[in-house]
Amino acid sequence: MPEITIVLGFDMETDAGSWSPYYEGVRHGTPQLIDLLAAKDATATFFFTGDAARNFPEVVRSVDDAGHEVGCHSLYHETVGDPIFEIPGVKPLLPEEVPLRLQVATDWVAESLGRQPVSFRAPRLWASTAVLNALEDLGYVADASYPLYYYEERLAPYHPSRDDWTQVGDMSILEIPNFADMSIDSTDEYGRDRDQWPMFRTHSAAELMAHIDGFIGYVRERGEPAVLCFYFHPWEFVEMPTQMHYGEGTVVPDYFLVENCGEYALEQLSALLDLLRARGASFTTARDLATSWE
Repeated sequence: MPEITIVLGFDMETDAGSWSPYYEGVRHGTPQLIDLLAAKDATATFFFTGDAARNFPEVVRSVDDAGHEVGCHSLYHETVGDPIFEIPGVKPLLPEEVPLRLQVATDWVAESLGRQPVSFRAPRLWASTAVLNALEDLGYVADASYPLYYYEERLAPYHPSRDDWTQVGDMSILEIPNFADMSIDSTDEYGRDRDQWPMFRTHSAAELMAHIDGFIGYVRERGEPAVLCFYFHPWEFVEMPTQMHYGEGTVVPDYFLVENCGEYALEQLSALLDLLRARGASFTTARDLATSWE
């Protein structure tokens, strides 16, 4: 295994953290990402909601044609698993609803892709034991939902337990933790300041790289492989409005959600890929990591 393995994940959802019904990012951000990844010789996994895949089959095919993996990201960006913190109006599915919902999401992505997706990421990284059991039964090989910043325990990919998805077990699916800088002390009750998204955009690639280096040192001290899974969104690479009116009201996203979206974000992602390459990192997809993991 390479000294540093990177899984780049792009969550293909509606704009501004799914606080809008619009798909400007999917439509206009995705082509820029495909071009950048080609220029950097990097591969990635694009996790589509079923709704995004059904509405933009040509985008799904463009991702697939470029050699990247198409995964699934729920049906409508709903909370499929256990919420970590309270968001007003965002309520989770009941556990008994999860298998059907994920089946439909999988079917919708498959309709546009031409085959079943085999990698998944839960919206907001809120998965659950019910979600992992449903994914296992649906034939998924990888799930990139584990929020390391919150659960803290799993520093490297693992096969989860059917009884508790955060514990090691004998399931076939590979659980891939999402990057968090565990080398720093958290001052947030949920550990979110270790997450570091979207520092590449709100600050710079160089500042994010300092946290990446901290994490790499942290896992190496503990004898763990350096596997880093990131989440980005296509809407981050298109200029976003600071407020959006639709339906019966106006949504004003927290500023960090829309800060520096567009050209600066693309420039900093490009710089981040260069910095990772300079560290000797290699890029893979969630699916390929799962099939090669020992």
